[in-house]
Parts: sequence; C-alpha cells; structure tokens
Amino acid sequence: MVDMLPDNVDRLRLALTARRPRVAIIGDFCLDAYWSLDTDADETSVETGLPVRRVLSQHYSLGGAGNVAANLVALGVASVRAVGLHGGDPFGLVMVGLLSDLGVDLDGMIDLGPDWETLTYAKPYSGRVELDRLDFGTRSQPPPAAVDALLQRVIDAIAWAQVVVINQQVRGFLSDGTVISALNRIITEHPETIFVVDARDSAGHFDGAILKINASEAARLAPDLASREPAGLRFEELARRITAQTGRPVFITRGDHGILAADALGVHAAAGIEILDEMDPVGAGDTVTATIAAVLASGGNTQTAADIANLAASVTVRKVRATGSATIDELAAAATHPDFIYAPDLADNPTIARLVPNSEIELVGPLVAHPPFTHAIFDHDGTLSTLRQGWEDVMEPMMIRAILGASYGSLDGATFQRVRTSVVEFINRTTGVQTLVQMQGLVGLVRRWGFVPETEILDEHDYKAIYNEVLLDLVRQRRSKLASGQLVPEDFHVKGAVPMLRHLRERGITLHLASGTDVGDVQDDARALGYSDFFGERIHGAVGDVTIEAKRVVLERLVRDQGLDGARLVAFGDGPVEMRVSRRYGGVAVGVCSDERRRFGFNPLKRARLIRGGAMLLIPDFSDVSGLMGILEPAGSSNTAIAVAPGRP
Repeated sequence: MVDMLPDNVDRLRLALTARRPRVAIIGDFCLDAYWSLDTDADETSVETGLPVRRVLSQHYSLGGAGNVAANLVALGVASVRAVGLHGGDPFGLVMVGLLSDLGVDLDGMIDLGPDWETLTYAKPYSGRVELDRLDFGTRSQPPPAAVDALLQRVIDAIAWAQVVVINQQVRGFLSDGTVISALNRIITEHPETIFVVDARDSAGHFDGAILKINASEAARLAPDLASREPAGLRFEELARRITAQTGRPVFITRGDHGILAADALGVHAAAGIEILDEMDPVGAGDTVTATIAAVLASGGNTQTAADIANLAASVTVRKVRATGSATIDELAAAATHPDFIYAPDLADNPTIARLVPNSEIELVGPLVAHPPFTHAIFDHDGTLSTLRQGWEDVMEPMMIRAILGASYGSLDGATFQRVRTSVVEFINRTTGVQTLVQMQGLVGLVRRWGFVPETEILDEHDYKAIYNEVLLDLVRQRRSKLASGQLVPEDFHVKGAVPMLRHLRERGITLHLASGTDVGDVQDDARALGYSDFFGERIHGAVGDVTIEAKRVVLERLVRDQGLDGARLVAFGDGPVEMRVSRRYGGVAVGVCSDERRRFGFNPLKRARLIRGGAMLLIPDFSDVSGLMGILEPAGSSNTAIAVAPGRP
C-alpha cells in the first residue's frame, strides 16, 4: 500500500497527459462565499438601531458540481465540460466567471435569468470561527422547457465525454423521478461511457452507474445490514451487496476510516490517513468524486481509484476555510509518507478484541512468519520509563492557557470545555511525536480559536520552553529522589522492562532507543534509570528540527543505509508514531498499553490510538517475556495459528 502510492500517482500524471481525457459534469453547480467579519467594529444602524456586521473581506469558491470541475482541472484532466443551471444574479455571474477562468467548457450551462437564483452557501467568519451559514438559491424544479433543454445538453455532453459525473447536491431537478428515468435511458444507450454518480438523495435510483456514496447513504441502500456488527464486516457486506445489485463498482467513503471500494474482483479498503493539522471537510467529497473520475478516465482500476481518491481527500481537508481541491503535485507530495490509520473499527470496539488465552496480550491482526529479529527499537517515555509520567497533565493546562490567553478564567464553562476537548484530542493524536511538532500544532490551535491577538502568539520554540520549564521541574524532583536514595531506578521502570532488554540482548538482537524527547534528556534519563548500557550510542531523540524525526531516521538508516530487511525489525512503543514507522518499513509493531501510574497492567486509554497507529499486537507491560516472544518468534511455525479468546470488557 505504501510503496504503490507514489508509483500510482506518477502513472496517473503520465496517463492524464498521454490520454487527454474528456470528462463531463452534470449537476448542481454552486458557489461558496466566505465573508470575514470585522470583530472590532461596534456599530449600530441609525435607521433600525440594530447591530451592524461589517464584512472586511470576501472570497468565492466553486461548490458542488463546480468544485468537482475545479478538482478535475487541478488534477490535470485536459477537457472538462459543465452541464447545469445558473441564474442571472450576481452569484451566478461570479460562478460562471470562476468556471471560465479554469478553462471549463460552458456549452452545457444554461442561464435561466432573473427568475432563477444560483445555489450559494455564504459562510460568515468572526475571526477564525464560522458562524451560521446563509443559503441562497432556487431549489424548486426548473420549467419543463428548461429541463428539456438541459437533457439535450446532457446528450451532447455524453456523446463528447469518456467519463460523465452526475453530482446531485440539493433536492432539485436531479432528484426528480422523471429526470432520473431519462438519465437512466441515456446511460443504457451509452455502455461504452463511464458514469460516476455522487447523489445525496437519489444514488440508489441510478442504473448502470458507478456509485460514490458515504457510509449513511450506503446503509440506506441495504438497511438490513445497517445494524450488524462488527462495523468493518458490515461495510464489506454493504459494498458487496451494492456492487452486486448495480453491476458496477461502488466507493463508500468513511471519513477518517478511509474508502471501501468493491467491484467484480472483490473488496478493496483504502486506509484512512491520520491528520494532525486543523481540518476542514468542506469539498473533500467533491475531491473524491473528481479523483475517481480522473483515475478511471486515465485507465486506472477500482483499487487505484480508491487509493488515490483517499489520498486526495487527505490533501483537501487540510485546506481550512476554503472549498478545497488537490493538485497532482500535492498528491505526489502526500504519497511519500502518509500516516495510515489501521483497523479503526477494531480500535473503536474492544468487545471484538482477540486475546491470547490466559494472558493480557491482544492480537490485532494475523502475524505472518518472518525471519528472526536482528534489531529492536524502543520508544522511551511510557514504554520503558515512567520518569516523565504525567507529561500530558502538564501539557494540557499549558496548552489551554496558551489558547485562551487573557480570556483564561473568564470564559463560560461550555466554551472552556470545547477548548479542552480540542486540546485533549490533539495530545492523543500526537503522542510520540517530537515535542516541537506538538508545539507547532499548538500555534495552529491558538490561531484557530482566536482568543489571542496575532501579534501576541508565540512560536513553537517559545511554547516548548514554557512546557519544558514545568515538566523538567517535575523530572528534576524525581531525579533528586533517585540521587538521594529515596527512590530507586526500578520505581520508574515499566514492569519487566530491564529483563526484556536483557533477554533481547542475550539473543543477539541490537537494541535502539528512539524518542520524541530532546536527545540529551533521553540520554540523561536512560543513565539515571540504569539501562543506557543496553543501547550504547544508539540512543536517539529530538534535535530541535521538526523535519528530523528520530524514530523515522533510525529506521531509514537501518533499512536503506545498511540494507537491513525490514521484517527483521521489531518496535515497541506506547504511541502511534513508532507503530506507523515500523509498519512502513515492514517491521513488527508491538503496542505497549502501559499504566504509567502503577507501572504494570493494561491501560485501555492507549488501546485505540495504538491500534489506529498500526500495532500488530498489544501488551500491558513486559512481565510476560516468554509468552510475548513465543508469539513474536514461535519456534518453527507461523504466527497465524495462535489461539485467541473473546475480547476485552
């Protein structure tokens, strides 16, 4: 999956250039209006006495079928034709102008004049906070003469195009039964043409077309499967059912769970991609639809279309306060190191966990046979050490204070809890990455919430200094007790950590320590806790450069520079970063669900993030060394035949 994405994007680029495909879009063409309001103005209308909201700036983007067209152009599709309606209102003029600027063929667009209002979604922003949306536009059925004229434009476009997208956004002419019947007849008459339907309300009524639908739309097409568990199996059944009914491929979008696609060859899952930045989902569905059409127009198959469309959506959602699109260059950049989300349904549902009998070891997926391990990589904090236990308790209030600024202590409870929830979610997603990267994210959170004036927002280095000052004070107190003998190193070891290190070294396995904490601090902690000798010079940490991720660098050096087979690597950690990095290079990822307060036992709060990060099995600690190694390296047998017991409570 990882290795194929860059190649598939390159092939798509070449195919689009060589084939120069023609794609027509039939649909509800919309305009998205973004209005930035003056938050400082305090003005009252002289005439009415009501508050005045002054718009400081405005910009407009294509929405609905228009955004599908914009995405097709961004991807490099040579010829795009728009077929739809617009009014003679100012919004209609802007929308047509934007389409024209992109070079979209407007022969299929019909201007219904002053009696028709263009579909427009106005989004006012107070600072960086989106307020209630204002919707404009006619949603009733157009006059019969206009429908007849539009259907003729449809026939002309289909005769011209190799791929046709039908995009229904509102309950209008594309949800009318008579129009759908006419379109179905046209689809039947053009079996050589590829039709892709993205219809919010009427997808199940189109015949002979490829469907792009979301999870709730899929459930409506097969309601008898909607309540069955587990969720992953349910959607696989849904996909098979729908493609069997339509005789065409189906693509089911599932948000951060990725895309599930099915055709006559089977079911393919494009894993979701973890995104740490601020996200805006507006336009992501249009990007998926456009990318599917572009891949199929270039000769790609269902699996490739799902993979690249999923990647494209991950690009679009990073574009906040905009109706996003993804260029082919952006796809190429995103394909290099995507952070895939593994087994999200299992992560969300501990009741379907598979446990090794008489143990707390959970098997996330089948472990395939592999050569003996030669290298093991350990995360530090929370995996071997609890010296920095409670860092989340330090980071959370520090981030909240940074976000709220002068408003700290004067906010209503509901707003405070929303800020706190966003901070907790961010910390959970970024556990294991460099502290400096987390502080970069904090800068974005401060801007997003808008409580702190832009001139007072610090940079990531300053925020890191504030965080470190508090955390290191806690660590110094603990080190002081170690030095005085009040505490001993074992008081800060995860249960069984040192015996595990000793066992691996005795088996000739080279040990590496890699952490998101500053490298000097990691080295000092390892010495203070008495196990630095197991790693020697192979202790790695952050070096103050966000582009250098210690865990990734260690693996790259081993796999690329030293020619090591990735299957000979095993990684242990309590964060998703080391899980993903290990999986990326073909290693075995062991998630450590450590309870850092007790130093032993299973911490359920870490389970979901480790599974989503790619853990292949989960352990609470290292107390069962023989049981763990029996699973990782069973003597003379494959790992796939291990007995399992029912899931966690």
